[in-house]
Amino acid sequence: MSKRYSGEFSPTGARDSGTPREAVTHERLEVASFRGRTPMRHGAKLNILFILPLLTLFTAFFQPVAAMAVDLAGAAVMMLSAWLTRDGVRAEDAYNERKVARRPAIPRKIFGSVLMGTGVAMLIYGGNWNAAAALVTGAVAGALHFGAFGVDPLTDKGLEGVDRSQTDRIARKIEEAEKVLDQMTDAIRRARDRELEARVEAFAAAARQMFRQIEADPRDLTQARRYLGVYLQGARDATVQFVDLYARNRDTRVRADYVACLNDMETNFAKRTTAMLTDDRTNFDVEIEVLRDRLNRENLHIEG
Repeated sequence: MSKRYSGEFSPTGARDSGTPREAVTHERLEVASFRGRTPMRHGAKLNILFILPLLTLFTAFFQPVAAMAVDLAGAAVMMLSAWLTRDGVRAEDAYNERKVARRPAIPRKIFGSVLMGTGVAMLIYGGNWNAAAALVTGAVAGALHFGAFGVDPLTDKGLEGVDRSQTDRIARKIEEAEKVLDQMTDAIRRARDRELEARVEAFAAAARQMFRQIEADPRDLTQARRYLGVYLQGARDATVQFVDLYARNRDTRVRADYVACLNDMETNFAKRTTAMLTDDRTNFDVEIEVLRDRLNRENLHIEG
C-alpha cells in the first residue's frame, strides 16, 4: 500500500524539536507579463540594421590594411546609424502616444539615414576605390533607409486654445512623472522576479492612463497634482526599499505586502482617472444646458 513521504524538510513535516514546520506559500500573480506594453514598431527592420554591420567582420580582415580600415570604419558608422534609428523610433512612439509633447531635440532618424548612406558608401569605396560608385550606392542606401523609417516629428504637439506656457507646464509634469516610473521599473528589476516586474508594468499602465487624461484636459492637472508628485514618488521609494529588503531573505510576507500596496495604488489611480472623466462629462452637460438656455432666450426653442 502506498504511503505519503514526509520528512523534516517536507512542507508539512516536523523539525527535530517536534514543532510543526511553517508552511511557506508563494502567491502567484495573475498578471500577464505583456500587460501595459505595446510591440515596438519596425522591430524586425531594426534588428537587421544591427546585424548587417557585423557581416563585414567576416571579410574585412582578409583585405589589405587600407581597405580593412575603411570597411571597419564603415561598419562602425552603420552601427551608429542603427542605434540612432532605434532611439528615433522610440522617441516617435512616445511623441505619438502623448497629446501634448515637444518635438525630439535631435532628429535621430534623419541622422540615421545620413549615417547609413555614409557607412554603405565607405564599404563600397573600400572595396574598389571607386568614388562615383560609392556615392551613388550610399545615396540609394540613405534614401531606402529614409523611406523605411520615415522622418522624425519636427513640430511641437499641443492643444488648441491652450497657451504655450500651460502646454509646456503639462509636458514638463508628465516628463517628470515618466522619469519616476522609469526609476521604479529599474528598481524592481533588481528583485529578479518576472511576476513583480509585470505587476509594476500594470501599475505604470494605469498611471499613464491618467497622464493621457491630463493631456486631453489640462484642467485635470490641479486634481492630479498629488498623484503625479507625492504618490508616484512614494511608490518609487517603497519599491526601492522593498527590493533592498526582499533581496536579503526573499520573505514572502514582505512580497505580499508590496503587492497589496501596488494593488491599492493602481485602484486609486484608476478611480481618480474615472472621476476626471466623469467631471469632464458633467462640464460638457453644463455647457450644453447653458447653450440651450441662451438659444431659448432668442426665441429659438430647442428640444431637450
